[in-house]
Amino acid sequence: MVLPALSAIAQGYEVYVVTDASGGVSPQAHEHAVQRMIQAGATPVTWVQVLLELQRDWARTETYAAVGDVVKAHGGAYGLGMVYAQAVIGATPRADPHHGHVGNGQGQAGT
Repeated sequence: MVLPALSAIAQGYEVYVVTDASGGVSPQAHEHAVQRMIQAGATPVTWVQVLLELQRDWARTETYAAVGDVVKAHGGAYGLGMVYAQAVIGATPRADPHHGHVGNGQGQAGT
């Protein structure tokens, strides 16, 4: 993981390292590799950050259910927050019949 990242940085690319979706031969080796990449200019991110950047907005109904299922199943505290929001306040995206856009029915974009 280190060599490709350092090579891409040297070639001028902006590099993001998904730190919790990779590993080393030991926890210490993994941490040292991540630190080396950060020192060289890479930006550390998590898999949840990547997934949510791809989702962009919870108002994107075409991917809401699939992304929400992944987050609820594997997203730890964030996933539990989604379960809570849906169960307690009914936070799900739906079309606003008055404006033709998606919201939560309470004048706000989805959660």
